[in-house]
Amino acid sequence: MHPMQTATTDQTPSDSFSPEELDFFRTQGYIIVRQLADADTVADLQAVAQEHLDKQIEPIEYEADTHYPGAPESRDAEGGRTIRRLLNAYDRSDRFHNWIMQPGLRKRIQQLLNAPVVMPKAHHNCIMTKQPHFSSDTGWHQDIRYWNFQRPELVNAWLALGPEKEENGCMRLIPGTHRMQFTADQFDKQLFFRDDTPQNQALIAQQVTAILEPGDVLFFHVRTLHAATRNYSDQTKFSVVFSFRPFDNLPKDDTRSTSLPELEIPNVD
Repeated sequence: MHPMQTATTDQTPSDSFSPEELDFFRTQGYIIVRQLADADTVADLQAVAQEHLDKQIEPIEYEADTHYPGAPESRDAEGGRTIRRLLNAYDRSDRFHNWIMQPGLRKRIQQLLNAPVVMPKAHHNCIMTKQPHFSSDTGWHQDIRYWNFQRPELVNAWLALGPEKEENGCMRLIPGTHRMQFTADQFDKQLFFRDDTPQNQALIAQQVTAILEPGDVLFFHVRTLHAATRNYSDQTKFSVVFSFRPFDNLPKDDTRSTSLPELEIPNVD
């Protein structure tokens, strides 16, 4: 596995991507911006995340609900109440509103989608709480697999609230897969990208790791194949992730993608 190639803005801070950075995203399907969230923002969001985790404030997804490798067999098993995600992050605190409305985030999302932006609350919109015991492995997948929009054109913004490295289950991605066409037999019944075929193994060998520090943001396309291992450290790994779509890429009626309201994101000139 090779360290992730990154295009960052930490040397020339601004509220937008350069043409070179946009080209990197278009070809690779991801980009990292270092320290997009300042220390105060990270501390505020981490405080909310820790409080809601400690108090087990609903809505919650438990590791046992996933049935992924490493997860407890049921909520009644040892570790069965290990929380995987604190859902509906946007409505948990005004601090998440403030983060989404930061010009540096909004402008970049606009650039990546090349359009006015809407945030679907039905997808991601969560605090990831990968814990040191009973966390699970997430296989290779595309986020769009269970989402229902007119086009598979959405972008995720993943904010690290602490260090993310291989030891605690950081994100891994396969560059360029957002532009590839796959056949149904390359995925299993759960729509995970199979790792037992030579064709897929050749792609998986090209994976890169997203090593992040607190305040770093990983932007990635919903068709970019990604995966993560469980947390082998002794500390909980907190991340905040929201998804965004172009204004004209509407969710399909009567699907999970219309199960919650959406938030129109004001443009940044």
